[in-house]
Amino acid sequence: MLLEVRHVTQYQYDEPVRESVMEVWMQPQRSHSQRLVSFDLELEPAAKLFSYADPFGNAVYHFDVPQPHDRLTITARSAVETSAPAPLPDALDMGEWDRLRADFVQGDCFEFLRPHGFARDSEHLHAFLEEHGLHRLRAQDPLSAVRQLSAGIYEAFEYEAGVTRADSPIDHVLEERKGVCQDFAHVMITVCRAWGIPARYVSGYLFTDRGHDRSDPDATHAWVEVFLPSLRWIGFDPTNNIETGERHVSCAIGRDYSDVPPSRGVYKGEAESQLAVGVTVRRARTALSEPEFLRMNQAAATARDGRRRASMSALVEQQRQQQQQ
Repeated sequence: MLLEVRHVTQYQYDEPVRESVMEVWMQPQRSHSQRLVSFDLELEPAAKLFSYADPFGNAVYHFDVPQPHDRLTITARSAVETSAPAPLPDALDMGEWDRLRADFVQGDCFEFLRPHGFARDSEHLHAFLEEHGLHRLRAQDPLSAVRQLSAGIYEAFEYEAGVTRADSPIDHVLEERKGVCQDFAHVMITVCRAWGIPARYVSGYLFTDRGHDRSDPDATHAWVEVFLPSLRWIGFDPTNNIETGERHVSCAIGRDYSDVPPSRGVYKGEAESQLAVGVTVRRARTALSEPEFLRMNQAAATARDGRRRASMSALVEQQRQQQQQ
């Protein structure tokens, strides 16, 4: 499936700020099931972009707007060709639990087996699992358990934007029984890790061509990938109770949302800011054959091996993170 993605992020300040420093995780990944055809990043005001790979291999773009401005607009355009993954088996043998305890799994997936950030165990989570009988899934094979966990989260929660925030812990969604994809992903990741199954957070987009998708078509999306030794990394979307497929476009992976927000930054000044985000994902109208490279209309890219860090003594930290829906 050939898809075009347009992702616009705009920060509006009530009075000019003196400087902004930002990082973005918006470039779709390259993988066996996803080919990045093109990626274009436009900035207003114009700024020079620097790129680096974060510890999880994600493409991150960093820029600094050193002059006064009262608006900052980031427009990312992508063209991606996706393919459907191989169908998963109905189940695995119970020996998969033993394979999950192998040293190579424990070592290679260390970061995705430990609590981190928003993906932390709690009494509310234990009560939720008991209430819905999900604690008994551990008696099944790992694939069946994860598949039914995804379905259980889908059935237990209502999808409603605005109930939780980007920095809400899982207890918030567990109490409200309402939330968005970011919340459902954190709940599922926490449970999988408690079972000894490596799980990671995936940030990206979903092409919503079906009426029963719960995801907001005008927002970014998030889902979960789990590692099973017999199958490697496989994806589940608990928001829509589906396995990930050619409609999913992955941009970045991390331990939780805090590792891979679409954008994050700081600015120097005393102004209040407002954030507006718009996302469009659609089928490409014509065949695309551009080479896999990054075009930047506003400034030439300069790659750096390490992260460029801002060192401004008067910098006012103001992280603006878009909640993924």
